[in-house]
Parts: sequence; C-alpha cells; structure tokens
Amino acid sequence: MYLVVSVAVMGAGSWGTTLAKVFADAGNSVTLWARRPELAETIRDNRENPDYLAGITLPESIRPTSSAGRALAQASIVVLAVPSQALRENLAAWREIIPGDATLVSLAKGIEAGTHLRMSQVISEVAGAEPSRIAVLSGPNLAREIAEEQPAATVIACEDENRAKLVQAAVAAPYFRPYTNTDVIGCELGGACKNVIALACGMAHGHGLGENSNASLITRGLAEIARLGRAMGADARTFSGLAGMGDLVATCSSPLSRNRTFGERLGRGESLRQAREATHGQVAEGVTSSASIFDLATGLDVDMPITRAVYSVCHQGLDVRDMIVALMGRSKKAE
Repeated sequence: MYLVVSVAVMGAGSWGTTLAKVFADAGNSVTLWARRPELAETIRDNRENPDYLAGITLPESIRPTSSAGRALAQASIVVLAVPSQALRENLAAWREIIPGDATLVSLAKGIEAGTHLRMSQVISEVAGAEPSRIAVLSGPNLAREIAEEQPAATVIACEDENRAKLVQAAVAAPYFRPYTNTDVIGCELGGACKNVIALACGMAHGHGLGENSNASLITRGLAEIARLGRAMGADARTFSGLAGMGDLVATCSSPLSRNRTFGERLGRGESLRQAREATHGQVAEGVTSSASIFDLATGLDVDMPITRAVYSVCHQGLDVRDMIVALMGRSKKAE
C-alpha cells in the first residue's frame, strides 16, 4: 500500500520532470513548478515536456504550474530541482512560502561557486532549515532512462534516518528502488565530483582514446574523490556505493551524460564557447564545479590530479593533448 504524500517538485528540467513522474507513479500528489508559464501550460495540455523529455508521457496526476506559491502550498516534501548555481537565488525567493515542517530534497549536484558550499549547506543557510530536514538524492540516475521506466536505484541521504525513510517510501516506484544513507557529505561530494571526472572521460574519448583510458580515469577519479571525502568528514564506504562508484560509472560512460558529451567536444578540439553553443547555451555543471572542487582540494591539501587537469583545461586554457601528457607524466607511486 502506497504512502500518499504531497510533493512539490521545483524545477521542470529533465531530472525534475522525471522525479515528478516517479513520485506520481509511486502514488503521491505531485505539483511540478516550471519557471516559464508557457512550459507549464504545454505540460498541462499535452502531458509531455517537449523541451527536456520529448516523447515521454507524464501522468495525469502531475499538476504543472508556474506559481511557486501554488506549488509549495501544503507540500510535505519539497524537491529542489534547479541547477546548483541557481539554487541560492531561487531559494531566497521561496524561503517565506516553503512549509516550515517540509522535508527539503536536493537534486542539484555541484559545489557553489565562490562559497564552496555543498548544496545542503546552501539550503540550510538560505532557507533557514535545520540539517535534519534536508535530504539529498543521488545515484546512477540518467533522467531519460528512468523516465522510460528502466529499472534504477538511488540513495536518499539525510542526517535524520527517519526522514530519509519517509522520502524513501514516497519515491519508491515499481522501477525505482531507493536506499537510505546518513552520510550527506559523502553523497553530495560523490555527485559533484563525478561531473568533473566525466568531463575528463569525455575529453579522452573525444581525443580518440579507448576503454582502457576510460576505466583508468574512472578508477583513479574515484580514488581522488574518496581522498577529498575523507578530508571533509565523509564515510569512505559511501564512495563504493550508488552515490559514489554507481553515479561515477553511469556519468562517465553514457552518451546521455551532459558532462561526458560536453567533454567529448572539448576533446575534439572545440572551445568552451563552441561546446556551449552546440549544447544550446548549456554549460555542463562539471565546468563550474571543477574550479570550486579544485579550490576545496587545494585548501585541504588533497591531491586531485584529474580535477586539477580538468580545471586547467576549462579555466586556464590548457590543451587537452597537454592535459593527457601531464597526467601520464606524473611521478610514479604505489596504488
């Protein structure tokens, strides 16, 4: 028997729309907020989000709206599905109308530029919410595959295990299996850092390198993510799970991954501007996060050579060929 919960999904991009479908398919009452009124109208009239999930029929039970107040009214779970670098601005506009006892679920995978805060920290700071009210959803979750109801698993991380279980019960659809975790730091770092490693894998693939190179980048990428996690107080076991290795493999390997495909364009010799234009003005989150994560690692004296290399390509003009030479020419050491 389903636990019926009132859910507000704030953001109608591909992942927000997909999660709205998952929550609806799990039997909940779901409102989907879209920034653009015309998109909300299109979803309502056609039961499809043509901008982000063309061809996917959305349940009739999803109520689209462009009114944040209408979406948030009486919601017991608020899913924050806006990009990481836009989260602070949106939360500032919503903070007074978010129900005071609602569980806030972050979907954004990134580190905030300038402050170097994780998304749960941004939510706590801006919305004035106790950390125990904030959950993070992370894992190998490529939106279109889940929207097509291909079986997938995810992690719900929250300091309050009972609150994590509440979200777990609400989002458990027949094709979507959620697990719980209390390691918010580890789950957030895994989600943010994997985008940077996916850029590196994309660059290597675009440059003509094969599966050995990809596997090496994934494996050594996981090692440097875990080093940063330990320095920041995460549980090392998290990085061998869905929010660590699982998310990393999916994002680094799939052509559905925006970071992987953006990196491929850079690997083929395109500039950031050309890659951005080719992706309709969208910049992969790993481009911005690479600077924040590199700064975090530097401040904590954590060695993250792949992250440093991606940062150098994206922000210092390093050529991808020189990046590969630099990574391969590092001093030899034990694994």
